[in-house]
Amino acid sequence: MPATESLNTRSGLSFDRPVEDTLLIRITGDWKLTNTLPGADEVMKQLEAGPKIRRIIFDSEGLQGWESGLLTFLIKVFEQCSKGGVQIEKEGLPMGVQRLLTLASAVPERKGARREAAKISFLDRVGDSAIAFWRSILEMLAFIGEASVAFVRLFVGKAQFRRSDFFLILQECGAQALPIVSLISILVGLILAFIGAIQLKIFGAQIYVASLVGIGMVRALAAVMTGIIMAGRTGAAFAAQLGTMQVNEEIDALKTLGVSPMEFLVLPRMLALFLMMPLLSLYADLMGVLGGLIIGVGMLDLNVMEYYLKTRESVSMNDVFVGLFSASVFGVLVALAGCMRGMQCGRSASAVGEATTSAVVTSIVSIVVSMALITVVCNILHI
Repeated sequence: MPATESLNTRSGLSFDRPVEDTLLIRITGDWKLTNTLPGADEVMKQLEAGPKIRRIIFDSEGLQGWESGLLTFLIKVFEQCSKGGVQIEKEGLPMGVQRLLTLASAVPERKGARREAAKISFLDRVGDSAIAFWRSILEMLAFIGEASVAFVRLFVGKAQFRRSDFFLILQECGAQALPIVSLISILVGLILAFIGAIQLKIFGAQIYVASLVGIGMVRALAAVMTGIIMAGRTGAAFAAQLGTMQVNEEIDALKTLGVSPMEFLVLPRMLALFLMMPLLSLYADLMGVLGGLIIGVGMLDLNVMEYYLKTRESVSMNDVFVGLFSASVFGVLVALAGCMRGMQCGRSASAVGEATTSAVVTSIVSIVVSMALITVVCNILHI
């Protein structure tokens, strides 16, 4: 025979057994935190007493009001019943309580769990990587095309960007970069002169340290080191700025207003870095020669005028032009990499960090590859 037992009607909780293996829980009264609420232990006592319970159902017709206390009670009951293998039916609970319980019991799927469970083969991974690489190439070509169109619109006077922003970026790329460029260039000149002096002193040819430092800095090293500095300093800043604007949906706002982000944001940055890189490279040439001069005068007992004349004799205008051309190319590459990664940034804080890292890596790789190509071309043309 079904048995009915009321344990604590004042607390708003009573039990009934309509079927031998089914427990009916009646929830009544006002389940507010200000009231004394029953605990899940009372349900556990019912499960342990009498025939084994296999199913729990609810009746909440007498429920007058509820807060988080009811949810806490039900979650504890669900946890205990899941351990004992008892089936719970939530249909008798209020609809709001059912939705909150479903939300509380939902476990978010770990990112990549399905992919790991599927155990993707090596060929699939290679194919995915190839497809991703091809898509990145297409995106890069599309970005370069849009940048080229923006430059054409600039030359015909139709580009839309604020001149004040351009001059501010020009100052950030130029004058504010002088301290770090000075330090690195002097140190590179010192290192190059010191390494050359070790070997040249054996033959008594210390004076050729001036030629080594002068040609090395003016033709290649000054431009390369300046490009790497600007990649880590300015290219990363461009990626972070545009990436943050992407996260804040400011770029979407510009598109909505009919303003081209390529012209308004990317064009002034590319133009500023393209104009300042040759000047910074020329300044790095002077600092590198100064570093070699310090070693030549301080360690090799060379005269200042003697070192200057040998440097002037060794370095030709072709070397200067090659260095300035390389610096201009590096400036375009750094600006393109920084702005492209910033525009491709996702919508999260971690995506901004990834875009910044990718911008620096892309810039440095582009600088090294382009320097190798320029060196080969100059060798072929005997420049």
